[in-house]
Amino acid sequence: MQIFGVDIGGSGIKGAPVDLARGDLAQERCKVLTPHPATPDAVADGVKEVIDHFGWSGPVGLTFPGVVTGGATIRTAANVDKGWIDTDARALFSERLGGLPVTVVNDADAAGVAEMEFGAGHGRRGTVFLLTFGTGIGSALFIDGVLVPNTELGHLELHGHDAEKRASSKAKEDGELTWEQWAHRVQKYLAHVEMLFSPELFIVGGGVSRKSQKFLHYIEGIKAEIVPAQLQNNAGIVGAAMRAAKE
Repeated sequence: MQIFGVDIGGSGIKGAPVDLARGDLAQERCKVLTPHPATPDAVADGVKEVIDHFGWSGPVGLTFPGVVTGGATIRTAANVDKGWIDTDARALFSERLGGLPVTVVNDADAAGVAEMEFGAGHGRRGTVFLLTFGTGIGSALFIDGVLVPNTELGHLELHGHDAEKRASSKAKEDGELTWEQWAHRVQKYLAHVEMLFSPELFIVGGGVSRKSQKFLHYIEGIKAEIVPAQLQNNAGIVGAAMRAAKE
């Protein structure tokens, strides 16, 4: 069975049909740049471009980089235009896609669901965090395999700032940090999350998961196991399709 998944991020909108039996992309993904400003209408146009690339006409699952309630309504918009707040994203995207059935889910939650089913979290019990490091920091919390949605722990305060302003991959790029310098910031963030939740496992996702060998070995003093996401930056696409299939 195939369902289309779209991952909306602060820098790119990427999507592809997903083979739900394998938990992998059925075709090479299509990516377009996230518009700036990332208004609802502009992002919806970008999503339509990605889906039209495949001529898709079935159910669609979409991620969003913020709190999503009821599979539809956007509550926060830290890294996109504030016009998203209180938008019925399901209705917006369905209308733009010609009435296709649409499901919307928090981006980190989607990535986490995919990693727990097909990736680094498969079969793991206890408290598990999937953390995505990109334009911001997304978080997905699982207790014995059950998702606690919309945790948004990238906005924990770290040294007087939102943690994602200090430890996201965008912060690394903006500050021209070395991998070691950035890893020390990530270490402080993980230590703070560990102090609050005492997880057994951290899964490091987002684009940087492809380069885990450059920084994970610099992170010290964390009691929880730390592993890179196995689905890497495709986890959000896969998880969005999984959620659409479930609904």
